[in-house]
Amino acid sequence: MPSFQKVYIIMGVSGTGKSTIGKLLSNTLEIPFFDGDDFHPKENIEKMEAGNPLNDDDRKGWLIRLNTLAKEHKSTGAIIACSALKESYRDILLEGMENHLGFVHLEGSFELIKSRLKSRKGHFMPLKLLQSQFDVLEVPTEAITVSVSLTPNQIIREITNQVQ
Repeated sequence: MPSFQKVYIIMGVSGTGKSTIGKLLSNTLEIPFFDGDDFHPKENIEKMEAGNPLNDDDRKGWLIRLNTLAKEHKSTGAIIACSALKESYRDILLEGMENHLGFVHLEGSFELIKSRLKSRKGHFMPLKLLQSQFDVLEVPTEAITVSVSLTPNQIIREITNQVQ
């Protein structure tokens, strides 16, 4: 365990397993998990369900809300699943967090993620928006990066080795 808890943003395009890995990491580190999707305003969900990608304006209020959530857990730690695709989005999430926030980037090829999304049921993110996520993804330079081609347990082991 780290000497003090951090808030970790589990990031990546849709279909990388942010929620699955976030929940597992939350259990491992014994800190709460929050799915960023649960904090989207209704308008954002409706826009994505209609097959339209969110723009920066759509995301801004949502990211500020997640930053507030992170600040609320700054001293106790938390895991937050959030795509955080652009550096400017990560900057909003980092606001006021000093060294209490880290990013875990779940990465995989377009084909691998596409195959996972095809088998996923009951999620508002349509498959046709996947390319738009890859198009806007700015790969983070300061993040723990783990391939989603590994099993969930291997991913958790990779992450925990790097947070310790």
